Amino acid sequence: MPELRKDPVVGRWVIMATERARRPSDFSRQAEERKGGPCVFCPGMEHLTPPEVLAYRDAGSRPNNPGWRVRGVPNRFPALRIEGGLGRRGEGMYDLMNGVGAHEVLIESPDHDRMLADEEPAQIEEIFHAYRERVIDLQRDERFRYVIIFKNHGAEAGASLEHPHSQLIALPILPLSVQAELRGASAYFALKERCIFCDMVEQESVDRRRLVDENPSFITVCPFAARFPFEMWIVPRVHGSHFEHASDGEYRAFAYALKAALGALKAALGDPPFNYIIHSAPVGEAARRHYHWHMEITPALTKVAGFEVGTGFHINPVPPEFAAGFLRDEISGANPAAAVASTNGASSS
Repeated sequence: MPELRKDPVVGRWVIMATERARRPSDFSRQAEERKGGPCVFCPGMEHLTPPEVLAYRDAGSRPNNPGWRVRGVPNRFPALRIEGGLGRRGEGMYDLMNGVGAHEVLIESPDHDRMLADEEPAQIEEIFHAYRERVIDLQRDERFRYVIIFKNHGAEAGASLEHPHSQLIALPILPLSVQAELRGASAYFALKERCIFCDMVEQESVDRRRLVDENPSFITVCPFAARFPFEMWIVPRVHGSHFEHASDGEYRAFAYALKAALGALKAALGDPPFNYIIHSAPVGEAARRHYHWHMEITPALTKVAGFEVGTGFHINPVPPEFAAGFLRDEISGANPAAAVASTNGASSS
């Protein structure tokens, strides 16, 4: 029988369509035809992008030239522009402001065909350090209240270029989804004097039905009210409200957790399109006892249609308990040695 499940943080309801239950093979699709390199993000093409704002380079290499491992540049076609003032104003009953912000691209590897799931943890860790460096720099601009870090992988998930990259957008306002998370977490803390995400970590670590992977610093779960098939959350065990305030050791463990999660997704579903988003507290604010940063990974396997648009409900045909079990088997069964190495590597941080 179908179930209605309520997200404990934002109060969003999800329909678990158990009578429509689907297996990973039901989501098989024709693989995207890759164009291959070189592209504007490849080494030797640096002149085709705006000048870099960040680069982790080999010794002796020059800015805006080959020799980089991770490279950040302004987006050539930004959603928001950094120039100008906010210009808040009204037009009758309507509110407007200038489209001020920052939009940057983080090129994750010089290798056009090396996907993030295939990267070494050390390379993923460098990507996290690059995110942190850019967030800390952007938060110095008092116009910005939030920096969203996200990745689109695959055309169906919104990626217009296949070279591995992610993006950062600095916003002058708090997104509604962020406000909803902050409100929900704050209400829970006011009632129980505990962080809702810390409680989630504890419960899922004991329950284990929705647990995909774990290491000493992070757990990966398919959330109780998952909106999408094979949705995963990677949550730090230790409380922290801001991604950019995490320690180097946490970034190292996070790299192992993300590699395992994306590797399982790729093995289970044949490299599906997906998005990931780092959820963090607003920039420049003091640490929050009630909010807990984390990453949400949402495969683009189903379409949002009229019912979802009209009601705000999501219909998920894959219960998270089944999805977690399948992904967990991919991690532990496909390569048990890699799973052990992942945990040992994280614990050494």
